[in-house]
Amino acid sequence: MHEENKAAANGWGKIRSGAQNGAALLALMEKTGYSMVQQNGQRKFGGPPPGWEGPPPPRGCEVFVGKIPRDMYEDELVPVFERAGKIYELRLMMEFSGENRGYAFVMYTTKEEAQLAIRILNNYEIRPGKFIGVCVSLDNCRLFIGAIPKDKKKEEILNEMKKVTEGVVDVIVYPNATDKSKNRGFAFVEYESHRAAAMARRRLIPGTFQPWGHTIQVDWADPEKVVDEETMQRVKVLYVRNLMISTTEDKIKAEFNKFKPGVVERVKKLRDYAFVHFFHREDAVAAMSVMNGKCIDGASIEVTLAKPVNKESSWKHHFNGQISPSSENLLGFPNKEDSTQKSVGKPASLSVRLNGQHSLGSPEVERSTYPFFPGIKLTPVSLYSLKLSHFSSAVMHLDYFCHKNNWAPPEYCLYSTTSQDGKILLVYRVLISSIADDSQSYFMPEKLCTTVEDAKELAAQFTLLHLGKHSHFQL
Repeated sequence: MHEENKAAANGWGKIRSGAQNGAALLALMEKTGYSMVQQNGQRKFGGPPPGWEGPPPPRGCEVFVGKIPRDMYEDELVPVFERAGKIYELRLMMEFSGENRGYAFVMYTTKEEAQLAIRILNNYEIRPGKFIGVCVSLDNCRLFIGAIPKDKKKEEILNEMKKVTEGVVDVIVYPNATDKSKNRGFAFVEYESHRAAAMARRRLIPGTFQPWGHTIQVDWADPEKVVDEETMQRVKVLYVRNLMISTTEDKIKAEFNKFKPGVVERVKKLRDYAFVHFFHREDAVAAMSVMNGKCIDGASIEVTLAKPVNKESSWKHHFNGQISPSSENLLGFPNKEDSTQKSVGKPASLSVRLNGQHSLGSPEVERSTYPFFPGIKLTPVSLYSLKLSHFSSAVMHLDYFCHKNNWAPPEYCLYSTTSQDGKILLVYRVLISSIADDSQSYFMPEKLCTTVEDAKELAAQFTLLHLGKHSHFQL
């Protein structure tokens, strides 16, 4: 056992119970052979573990753990997470005082172990009445670059980014919906690692770097949503982008039916992208390989499998308490061609998730529908008699939440301001008068939106998140 590990363990335990805490951590290190190092506001257990050879595990092996009791440490956490598999590294976020910050990251040696941890440990009662949340964690390697001159080509943007930042792997540029010879005024820069992307983001702070004489916008891109293999194997909807505005749904359906007539069930087109629904998955997969890169009305299209949106899972992640450091993705942008879009492959819109993990796929919600036959008996039902799974809107969820806790309905007060480029930006303040004597009674997010609907949805999400931190409130 290294002397530095012994000293570190003895020093870190003062908050919980002094010598007892230090002894517990020391015993853990002696039992497992793992080292423990504290730096930059986090304490790292392992990474790599004893005897590890080769590179670290690939992306997808790490999970995020939220709602950890503040006086819980590695000696309690490690045995719990070892149930799912071998831990490569556990990073517990620490306060200056010595308490943990309520969340951690656990990296396993395989993706299968990480998925198992999510299945068996999400909502796990780690102490009486204390339930942790576990969901997938992603290292973001992609930056959003906005306010790029629209006449710049991919090669020009790539070369410019390589001049001033290191580790650039690729640049993703999308053509303008109405003029394919121009870009949309933004691009996504892919880096070799999260660290490289973080260093580049710091280097590209607006005002310090002005390519082509323009002040650019720099932020984290919304990470691509991870959908498990089993779910993707059932997808029979294709996501088609880079269409002409003038291209009709009938034209798209006809083009995709050419390779095998009658395979397309329906087409839903929104501006310059569309979702093509097939009767059978095998036809969707075949059409994807045939149609990707083809021209429709003069535009070269991109075709991928659409990634399903699981609203119930999203709300679970919401209450796990995971908020990414790049929570700027909550800012709603106007759905116009010259607007900035931070999510790859989808129009700008407000996400229903607060964990910073967003999908490449459809913002359209697939709804289960059933035929309504004459004579079917209908029974009046109260909104509040439904279950949480029936709600896809945060506004409705908050109303249901207040009713469940016997509070008055939430009151929304709208405020506005004007951005530097003249756009009207909106934010709602939410008042719940019934809890005025209990805790904070009003809530206002720190992000501004461009539509009333997005502002209200964000305010409801923000309120639910903060109410969920109080265990005595019924979620």
